[in-house]
Amino acid sequence: MLRAVLSVNECEKVVSEHSVTFFGEKFPSLGDGQTAENDFAVLRFAAEETNGHWQPGFYRLDSDLGALNDVLRDLQR
Repeated sequence: MLRAVLSVNECEKVVSEHSVTFFGEKFPSLGDGQTAENDFAVLRFAAEETNGHWQPGFYRLDSDLGALNDVLRDLQR
């Protein structure tokens, strides 16, 4: 589900409060009955959206989705 489209600056604010892992151009999938132990979100940067800090590709953002929703809501204020 698409939750939000963020600027690079907004992504940095969100990521500053949560653990993030870079996965590269292809995000790994859960398959064959595997499930994630905790909530997570996915960030994706296209090549034209990156800067010196971010690489193009997918990032996994480990976060309680309720807490992540609160951070996203705070960006609108």
